[in-house]
Amino acid sequence: MNQNPTTETKFSHVKPEDTHFKADGLRDFFLYKDMGIAEATNGKVVAQLVRANNAPEKGTGWHVHEAQFHIVYMLKGWAKFMYEDKETHVSAGDCVHQNPGIRHFLFDYSADMEYFEVVGPADFSSISVAGPCSVPAPKPWDIRNKQL
Repeated sequence: MNQNPTTETKFSHVKPEDTHFKADGLRDFFLYKDMGIAEATNGKVVAQLVRANNAPEKGTGWHVHEAQFHIVYMLKGWAKFMYEDKETHVSAGDCVHQNPGIRHFLFDYSADMEYFEVVGPADFSSISVAGPCSVPAPKPWDIRNKQL
């Protein structure tokens, strides 16, 4: 069997103590915990835990991702997104498939927000775009968790 090492994937098993949350991801107000999938799939897919690190001052801004697929599964807390012109409240247990090219804006989230994200390819980019509508301002953390 002729195998191409650049496309071959390998087994991966990451335990909680194997990796730690780091502030070296896409957004400086989140922490990211790599699950080893990007390495195991030679960059085809990234799987990571994303956790709130700081209160959102302005949110992510309107953007799209250059990705073939993007799935977010909310583990703890909640987040508020605009997907095109629709406000979407994502709570623990919710799963969102962000179809390729959808304009979105994460504008508010709880202090305990944590989600699991799977994106392909692993080195997906985020591109700022004009939004279709205005976005509500985030609430201060000291009162927002009492509202929901």
